[in-house]
Amino acid sequence: MGAPDRASTLADPYVTDEIFTQLPPAPYDSERYQVKAAPATRQVDEGDVIDLGNRHFEVIHTPGHSPGSIMLWEASSAVLFSGDTVYDGPLIDDAYHSNIDDYLSTMKRILDLPVRVVHGGHFPSFDGRRYRQLIRDYLDAKAA
Repeated sequence: MGAPDRASTLADPYVTDEIFTQLPPAPYDSERYQVKAAPATRQVDEGDVIDLGNRHFEVIHTPGHSPGSIMLWEASSAVLFSGDTVYDGPLIDDAYHSNIDDYLSTMKRILDLPVRVVHGGHFPSFDGRRYRQLIRDYLDAKAA
C-alpha cells in the first residue's frame, strides 16, 4: 500500500483507546494513529520460500480477510505465522476488502496443516488444537 490512511488500514474503527490494557507512552494518540508506508522490496507468491539462513518459511496465499493475505509456514518446527487469516479473536470477514467465499475456501484448505504453534496477527499465540477449533468454529458459523 503506497499511501496508507486510517480507512484503508482499518485503523478506523479498530484503533481506539479501548483496545489497550495500557496506553502506549505519550505522545501516542489513538485518533491520530496511522500506519507508515513500507515500500515492498519484492512480491511473494504461493509456495515461495523466505530463507532466513537458519529458518525457512513457505508462503501460503490465504485470500479472504483481504485478497493478498498470506501465512508463513515453517514445516520443520511446525510454526505458523498466520497474520490476519487465523487468530484467537473475532475473525474479520466483513471489511471493504474481504471476501467470505474466498475466506471459506482458505479455511477449508488450511484446516489440516499440522501446526504446533500459531502466531497470529492479533491476540496471544496458541497451539494446533486451538487453531483447528477456530477454523471449525468459523466454518460451522458460516454453514448455519
